[in-house]
Amino acid sequence: MINNQTKINGFILSSISLGFNTFACLISCIVFLIILYHLYYNHVKREDKITVVLCAHIYLTILMYSSLLISMNVQSILGYVATVLLGMLYLNFLNQAFYRLIRIAYFQSRRFQSLKLYVILPIIELIIVTPILLCVLIPLNGVTYLPNDHFCCPRFTNIPSILWAAFVSYMCPLCCISFIYTHITRFIHRQGNIQTLVIKQRQSRDLLIIRRILIIVSLLLILGIPSMVLIITFIITGEENPLLARISYFPVSVSQMGLSVALLISIPQLKNIILNLRTTGTVTPVSRVVRGTIQMRTITGTQ
Repeated sequence: MINNQTKINGFILSSISLGFNTFACLISCIVFLIILYHLYYNHVKREDKITVVLCAHIYLTILMYSSLLISMNVQSILGYVATVLLGMLYLNFLNQAFYRLIRIAYFQSRRFQSLKLYVILPIIELIIVTPILLCVLIPLNGVTYLPNDHFCCPRFTNIPSILWAAFVSYMCPLCCISFIYTHITRFIHRQGNIQTLVIKQRQSRDLLIIRRILIIVSLLLILGIPSMVLIITFIITGEENPLLARISYFPVSVSQMGLSVALLISIPQLKNIILNLRTTGTVTPVSRVVRGTIQMRTITGTQ
């Protein structure tokens, strides 16, 4: 049995997490709809479309995962889906790293710079990652109902299943991201003064974006430390903290909220889309007035 103070602490953690997840859902939904609007009306430069589509994948994943965190106490099956979507979030960052690698180191390869490839890639990854995760989690009963927390999620005290989920969804994407960005950095330093000024400017911009994205990924890594500490403590002492699940998901909620804002600041193409909304809203009425004036002059001239 857990005492009243523990119940109160758990209620406070859950309430704050709900607020963070709601904020992340709102921001992600708004930004995702804005991106779709600009892509539909072709307001994005051709060379920026892939970057914007990759950002749309990230925001869509944040939106879906935050929504599932909010509703995790409603349907038990969402525990498995939430685990898969967490892995998809890191894989979307891996896709972005892969695109930067192709754009900088292998810019002559047009096949890997196709917009269709990066639209379909998350679907392919979802189809591959889902059975890989579930083939271990389901036999080991990795996702269970937590009676003290009233929702289903991977049980952190089930060490084999949580290690498998962490390896597939967390460690593999992060290791690949680190390897790719390290390769990009070495490639740029090896090139020296060989490239033209245009290529250098493009690589400088990409390198700046890479640094910002690496900061975001580092924060994602740091926010997973509380869960790892509690799991290691359980392995050593054999005692489970009654708030283990809520404490573990609290940094996740913070990261979802932070990601939804940090991506707007760190990626110029995305930032320009948001800033252009205000410009578009201001310019459109003026263009209509000018068009109306020209039409009036034409009518007057014909008369």
